[in-house]
This record gives sequence, structure tokens and C-alpha cells, in this order.
Amino acid sequence: MKVVVDQVAFWRTVSLWAVAALRPVCGLIAVLPIAAICVGNELRNVVVILSDDQGWGDLSVNGNVNLSTPNIDSLATDGASFGRFYVCPVCAPTRAEFLTGRYHPRGGVSGVSEGAERLNLDEVTIADTFRASGYATGAFGKWHNGMQYPYHPNGRGFDQFYGFCSGHWGQYFDPMFERNGRLVRGNGFCIDDFTDQAIAFIEDSLQHDKPFFAYLPYNTPHSPMQVPDRFYRKFSDADLALRDREPDREDLAHTRAALAMCENIDWNVGRLLKKLDELDVSENTIVVYFCDNGPNGRRWNGDMKGRKGSTDEGGVRSPTLVRWPGVISAGKQLSVNGAAIDLLPTLADLAGVEVVGDKPLDGVSLKAPLTGVGDPLEDRMIFTHWNKKVAVRTERFLLDNAGLLYELESDPGQRSDVSPQHRETTRQLKAAVRSWREEMLPGLRNDQRPFVIGHPDYRYTQIPARDGIPSGAIKRSSRHPNCSYLTNWIDTDDVVTWDVQVPADGTFDVEIHYACPVADVGATIALSFGDSRLEGTITEAHDPPLIGEGQDRAVRKESYVKDFRSLKLGTIDLKKGAGPLTLRALEMPGSQVMEFRLIMLTRR
Repeated sequence: MKVVVDQVAFWRTVSLWAVAALRPVCGLIAVLPIAAICVGNELRNVVVILSDDQGWGDLSVNGNVNLSTPNIDSLATDGASFGRFYVCPVCAPTRAEFLTGRYHPRGGVSGVSEGAERLNLDEVTIADTFRASGYATGAFGKWHNGMQYPYHPNGRGFDQFYGFCSGHWGQYFDPMFERNGRLVRGNGFCIDDFTDQAIAFIEDSLQHDKPFFAYLPYNTPHSPMQVPDRFYRKFSDADLALRDREPDREDLAHTRAALAMCENIDWNVGRLLKKLDELDVSENTIVVYFCDNGPNGRRWNGDMKGRKGSTDEGGVRSPTLVRWPGVISAGKQLSVNGAAIDLLPTLADLAGVEVVGDKPLDGVSLKAPLTGVGDPLEDRMIFTHWNKKVAVRTERFLLDNAGLLYELESDPGQRSDVSPQHRETTRQLKAAVRSWREEMLPGLRNDQRPFVIGHPDYRYTQIPARDGIPSGAIKRSSRHPNCSYLTNWIDTDDVVTWDVQVPADGTFDVEIHYACPVADVGATIALSFGDSRLEGTITEAHDPPLIGEGQDRAVRKESYVKDFRSLKLGTIDLKKGAGPLTLRALEMPGSQVMEFRLIMLTRR
């Protein structure tokens, strides 16, 4: 508590508005829900839709005439829209802030892959809150806050999960997904599939007389740029009226694909909203739509500076729409700033459920501005961070990472630094950034957490290539590790290791997902942990082609993928403990051992 007390003493020397703004940052105020506006004791259903790499400008409701998104727009027409709502510059941190109501460094989320995307296990999620109040909870899409249980969605409050846990996926048509840890084959285009699964979950929840909390973290328009023909045809050669603020640097093929992907999202949102109507629960369901960061390419975004990866306005300003018929006035436009950290306290407050967990929240409930009931919010500071860059915003000003000050309302493009005209405000905001850095960032990148495998409360453990450390000549299929595999395994001295923790003794069936041409069949491999060891031989060729290029609408940077084969290696007994899990080759009769995608452990 000494650090908090010292900070409070310091902030008493600045203006009252700054003190009020900083208190949530220092963790002094826990936001508790108050009674929601509801009929009787009936619980509100909640649907949260999160798009991936979709910028503020990628909706027609925000003035983009290059595309049409009438179903998403209807959430603003029938509900409320935020003029300024802030997320993080990249995917996993935004998801962590939505899940916890707390700034992402507090939860240990420092990156987007190789374990850095994991949300600390002592964090309590929005799904924990709603499940504690009797809700059925389900997530359908891209998780991106940890793969191995209890980092897995099923360990973070979600009864049901269907999708993938990595930061991006290499194929969007009929790909390998998982359902509650078990690998399955997807059905058609991924966004259509996720929506189908969410609708089925909603129907099942209602059949069991349970309110539902449905989370749809879509994975588009994140690359690879794949979308069904019926949506792409409109854009394949489209002449775009609106362009990036630096049009000569815009990749039009990428933009056209992104716009088509956004229209596919809109179609699926329409299907979901129609189903709520058919089930006669629209009046009883809060629907939220937002995105996780700025656009993943240079395209029109309201003349804002920055895109994905940037703490500037274009990198972190999200289109955010909230609909609750009869409670939130239709067509309401909010001038108050909001942020991803606010969604947990806001939705709990609206639904009338108690926030569980004892960690103080950084977010605040936005119920009052949404419903018009309650006291107005005080001005506050909202911080955005990525890769050592920090920016801070109040209702009026943005202080960027370079210490320049901008008027948010009149200058979203950040073209005119007004710090010389507002020296005291600039000084106060710079002091706030220093304090935030000192509290949040020390040790963030020093991640010593092992990967948890074989948890006794969960049957399945995926151990992907992307989390392993290859030695020697072994290399990833791409420098973007999320959906990559390991190749160039040409020496028996080379190994792949994972730093793991086994929380309890157990016996596990082991499967290896591999590819190997006929000429290289016969390698003997061994998996070991502590005194446990399992050996097996690759006896069948499996040399599938790369998948993805034929469906891509623009050149990708990430790895292409393959349909890897599962080899049942055998059974291994793992003892409780920590250390390296090692995959090695004992014999290699051909020119390579194999191409390796993942290990699957199944507890017996």
C-alpha cells in the first residue's frame, strides 16, 4: 500500500480533475454494480461482438461510403454509439482489458504470441461474473489470451468455447478448430461458422431457461485476407471513393478484401439480430459491438493518424455501439469517452449482476450516460499502451507518446500540437504518464511463466509449435509465430523444447501432428519430461500441399498452413513438476525428421 499512498500524496498537488482521473489508474476505487433497469427480477441477456483489426472507419455508420454495414449500423440507430471509445493498439491486450476491466499490464499480457498473450490466472473475468449469477456463458471465435488450461476459455468462466486460441489463424475455410479443448473441423467460412455456433448456444440456453452471456470474438478482417466470393465480388475491382490520408501508400487489394470481410461480418450480425427477434428476446438482450484495435492496413479512417500498433487516435479508437431497446434511447450519441476497461463494470451494472473478484477495476460503469439515469461521469484519464509507447486522453485532450498535445474534437488527425497554449495541462498529463509507466510497466516483459500442461481439471492440452523453442537449423514457417509450424528439421542433434509445469501426476495419450514426404519416412522421435519418456516412429508418409494462397485476396505475411496428420505416439506418465518438455529425433533415415505442428495430450 505504500506506493498507492505516496501516489495519492503526489496527486494532491495537482488539480482536482486530475486527482479524480488518476484514482482508477492507481486502483483506489473498485466499481460495484448498482441495480439495473429491468422488469421484476428477470436477468438481462448479453451479446458482445468483437471484430479483429477493424478500424473506426470501417463502418458506413461512421461515414464510409466504400461499403455498406446496415446491420451493425442498426445498433447505433436503435441504441447508442460512442463518439470516442478506446481500446489497445493490438489484439490480446484489448481482449484482456475487456475480460477484466483492468489495464492489460496488470494481467501480465505483454505480447501477442509465444505465451506473452496469456492473462494471469489470478485475474477474474467478465464471464466469471456472469456465470456466478446463473448465466450460461459461451465464447465463439478467436480467444488470444492463453491456450493451455486454466488459461483456456473454459478455465476463465466460459462454459462453452468453439474456435481457436492463437492470435491469428492461417485458413478461414473449413479449418481445424477446437470445441472445449478437443480438435474438430470447422464448417465453411469461419465467421459464418462462429455465428452459427453462437446462435445454437443461445437457443440451447433459452431451452434450459438460463440467461446467456455470448461473446463473439470474430477474427476478421485480420489477415489472411480471405472472404467468400459472394462478398468479394462487389469489391474485386471497386473504385474506392474514400482513401487513406496517404493514398499513395494504400494497398488497394488489401483494402478491398478488408471491406468485403467487413460486409461479411455485417451479414452475420444481421443473422444474429434476426435470431434474437425470432426467439423474442431482443427486448431483453443487451448487444455490444466493438473492435480490438485500429485497421490492419492503410485505408480511410476518418483522417485519423495511426493504425494497428499505434497509440495514436487511428490505432486505438474503436467503433462501439450498444443496444438495449426500451432502456437505451434509439439514436443516442455519446460524447463521453469510453474504453474497453469499462465494458465489464458497465455490462454488470446494466444487467444488475454483482462483479466477482476482489481486484479493483480501472474501468467505470457507463450506465449513466447510456441510460440517462444517474450522475454524470467526472472527467478522467484513459491510457493506451503498446511496445513501451503510452498515450493518455481526457475528454478534451490527447497527449501522444512523443509528449505532443492535441484537441480531440477538432483535430483527430493530430495535425496541430497545442501544448504551447496549454502548458499546465501538458505538464499534468506528462506527470500522469510517468506515474502510469512506473506503476504498470516494470517487469512486464520479463515473463517467466511456464506453460501449464496436463491440468487435472481438464482433459485436453494443446502444445503448439509456436510456443516451442527450436534449436539448430529448425525454423518456423513464418516469423509470425501464431499459426506457424516447424520445418527444416535436418539434424538429430536439433530439438524443440517447451518450458512447462505439470500441476499433477497423470497418464496421457500423446498425438503428434506432422507432415513428411515418402522419401523421409522412418524417423524415430522421443518426447521426454523429467524421468518420463515416450518413443515412436513415423511409419506413414503425409505430404500435403500448402493451403491458403488459393483463397487469399491479397498477399499475406503470415505462414501458409497444411492439413497435418495425427500420429498416435503412445502413452506417457507425467509427474508433477516443472522443467523442459523436449521433442527430439533419435534416428533420421531421410533428409529430414518431419514438419511439426503440435502435440496433443489427452488425460486418461
